[in-house]
Amino acid sequence: MHLPPDDRTLSPHTGYTRAHWEAAAGALLAAVEPYATEDRALYHFPGDRESRSGRLSDGLEGYARTLLLAAFRRDETALERYADGLAAGVSGVWPRIEDRSQPLVEAASIALALRLTRPLLWDRLDDDVRQRAAAWLGDALTAEAWPCNWELFPVTVGGFLLSVGYEPEASRKAIDRGLERIEEWYVGDGWYTDGDGRKFDYYNGWAMHLYPVLHAWLADDSRLLNVYGGRLEAHLADYARLFGGDGAPMHQGRSLTYRFATTVPLWLGALTGRTPLPPGETRRLASGALKYFLDRGAVDEHGLLTLGWHGPNSAVLQGYSGPASPYWASKGFLGLLLPPDHEVWTAPEEPGPTERADAVTPILAPNWLLQSTSSDGVVRLHNHGSEDVRYDPYYTRLAYSTVTEPSASYASQASSASSASSASYDNSVIVGDDPSRTGIEPLGVGDGWVASRHEAGGGARVTSVVLAHGAAEVRVHLVTGAEPGTPVRVTGWAAGDGVGVRAELLPVHGLSDELTGVTGDGDTLFVALARLTAEPEPVPLEETVSVRVDGADEIHVGWSGGPEVRVRPADGAVVS
Repeated sequence: MHLPPDDRTLSPHTGYTRAHWEAAAGALLAAVEPYATEDRALYHFPGDRESRSGRLSDGLEGYARTLLLAAFRRDETALERYADGLAAGVSGVWPRIEDRSQPLVEAASIALALRLTRPLLWDRLDDDVRQRAAAWLGDALTAEAWPCNWELFPVTVGGFLLSVGYEPEASRKAIDRGLERIEEWYVGDGWYTDGDGRKFDYYNGWAMHLYPVLHAWLADDSRLLNVYGGRLEAHLADYARLFGGDGAPMHQGRSLTYRFATTVPLWLGALTGRTPLPPGETRRLASGALKYFLDRGAVDEHGLLTLGWHGPNSAVLQGYSGPASPYWASKGFLGLLLPPDHEVWTAPEEPGPTERADAVTPILAPNWLLQSTSSDGVVRLHNHGSEDVRYDPYYTRLAYSTVTEPSASYASQASSASSASSASYDNSVIVGDDPSRTGIEPLGVGDGWVASRHEAGGGARVTSVVLAHGAAEVRVHLVTGAEPGTPVRVTGWAAGDGVGVRAELLPVHGLSDELTGVTGDGDTLFVALARLTAEPEPVPLEETVSVRVDGADEIHVGWSGGPEVRVRPADGAVVS
């Protein structure tokens, strides 16, 4: 992909300016054009993978998601092509929008694009095309959505149809119904769970915040914008900390192939004026993410976004991932709606939170602890409150980071006390031969610590407390309810082939040098030290922290140059 020369005066961290974003968007749009059908209603990208929705739906997905990119770029030449495709699509080419069907998702992208570019596309269509398009979209108003972020797709379609006067009563009803549904999943401090349970991930940004905030902004509804914009602003205070110093987003949650769609809430806050972030920091974080992926092979030799994370990687895909799925990354170009003279484009880049100082930050709503180090730019997420067993390993592990990816399955771990873990089921407490972690019960998060309890193998329960300082961690696990003599294995970070990344796991109590132990007659305590670092010559881990175990009832932890605290493993409590 050809981009302009870096501008290290305006953008000392990334070199990227608005011109880079425009060029990237233009290159992505040019690359997809050869894959459009003759009538331009479908885009079929190469490869032998087909989503579970089938080839026709995948072709619609290719149209809808790249149309969104053209809309954000306001590319009039491209929009003319998409207008031809729209006319053909609603004349019988596209599949109907039915209950819980993929076309409902794509209808939201099409409706949002039409709303954003109305003078450039919709208003130039023939009346009969507009009528057929409105009728095709209109099925989304009554289609049953999956009980998750999908509830917002009828909201987005309804917002557009209401703006053009189509079925006003049905459109308002769809909007009200969807907005009412997501109230059930708002847990406070700017965080939603994606449906019932505790499913926390990037869908907070690229769905749960995006659609309500954009709807309120486009409708010029100050009441709604106060509600949803206020939530977005609260979310961004936490969200900005999920990016590494190299621009990498946190590698956690599903649909990671959307890549720099992770920038959506950053741009959305700037667009609506609902952000706590300075404009230079907003652009630095967003441009850092775009640059991170473009520099690491996200685009193939044909200029197409691949199904993966850096390059192709089937491990990050789900059954709904088709050839065009990565183009939800188009959402990341939302910032192009900001005019060139907006301060987010003209202000010099400022460092992100990870670059400014070491931090251990409690995130209350999801019961997460974020641990970042400025020397290497690594961010670690200690997960004691997010769970979605459908998509293990991306929700149920004890920890995630910006420089590692979770291993996909469990196999025996070849580990030593002083070297990086080679476990194929990382960041886990494995009771017996069962690595599962279900029924996660948050026990609290505070200054430098986080705790939870979960169900493990053989009917056992594990209470876990993690304490963090700098790059070091103390991991405490109390196993209850297991048969005496049950083997237990503790695993740490799976550093994989990360260049310059070092993972360590050291036994402290109840564990052998191979990080294994057995349960006793009652509650059994296991304690280990862990560290994930990209520092070339870190201080030996055992010199950074002291741990004294007073039976299973209390542990004393003292950090070098830091505080000393007491841990009560039975209830996951930490006190100074």
